[in-house]
Amino acid sequence: MSITEILFWFLTAMALGSAIMVITSRSPVHSVLWLIVTFFAISGHYIMMNAQFLAIVNIIVYAGAIMVLFLFVVMLMNLNAESEPQKNRMLQFAGLLAGGCLFLVILASLMKATETSSMVQLGSGNEGLIKNLGKALFNDYVIPFEISSVLFLSAMIGAVLIGKKEKAEHDGN
Repeated sequence: MSITEILFWFLTAMALGSAIMVITSRSPVHSVLWLIVTFFAISGHYIMMNAQFLAIVNIIVYAGAIMVLFLFVVMLMNLNAESEPQKNRMLQFAGLLAGGCLFLVILASLMKATETSSMVQLGSGNEGLIKNLGKALFNDYVIPFEISSVLFLSAMIGAVLIGKKEKAEHDGN
């Protein structure tokens, strides 16, 4: 067994274990923290598949920004066991039924998958390198990239102007 296989199975166990902890944790804050661990394990898989850009975006966007937002929302809502509403038995049954159907779909797709045709060659090739993404972005797609950057700039300027106008109206009254 090579170091790549050991690392793959470690990251897989970490992702599955932390995903299970997201579901089974009683505290919403602990669930959010376990979800961050899950995102880091998935980023490790991206790095092993030579997709560094996806790994960095996953860490920055999901584990960084969105999970911090979730954490703040959970902390501001001050959720505890006393304030949690009681769940209807019919709703619990519907959730169990939906989860069972999802499990059957995943099981059926895994049974039809062939192991030899879906193997990924780890740590080789140049497909997921950021250098290649940058070359394609700035050589082949430079016009759409620049148009989208102007669009984002105009959206930011518009948001600032709308914010300033509302503040000026409130100050004048």
